[in-house]
Amino acid sequence: MSRMPLPYSRKVLELFRNPKNLGKMDDATVSAVAGNPACGDIIAFYLKISEDEIIEKATFESYGCAANIATASITTEVVKGKKLEEAWKISWKKVAESVGGLPTVKFHCCILCIGALRRAIREYYKTHKKPNWFPEKITFEEANALEEEELANVLSTKMRRKFEKNV
Repeated sequence: MSRMPLPYSRKVLELFRNPKNLGKMDDATVSAVAGNPACGDIIAFYLKISEDEIIEKATFESYGCAANIATASITTEVVKGKKLEEAWKISWKKVAESVGGLPTVKFHCCILCIGALRRAIREYYKTHKKPNWFPEKITFEEANALEEEELANVLSTKMRRKFEKNV
């Protein structure tokens, strides 16, 4: 049985085929890895942040579908030149709009992307003075973008249960 292809926008397909800012950044100020246990997608974000808390450079690595790669790519473009507070306020809905929309079943890619971005910013404030605007509690997006270790635990538990069920 074959599946019907998802109706991706031209922008998603272009960014999937020719992603912007793809690759590890060796001189990153901070980085964060986040994944989604529902689909197995993983994103690593790397940010170069100035002393004035401006994102000078952003790159990503991705293991995931076309929507995952496109949303990570557009996010790196959108955050460049922004202060951390501005970048923090970018919503997953804004990311979806920036790629020309996504099928509803792919919204989790935008949530994962913003979760990874916010985890990187949160990592920055572990070693820098936290401003008043910065929330102490993790956001919805961060909660849905599991850190690498958390993701591995969730996926291995799922696989173990599936294996035990079949034995």
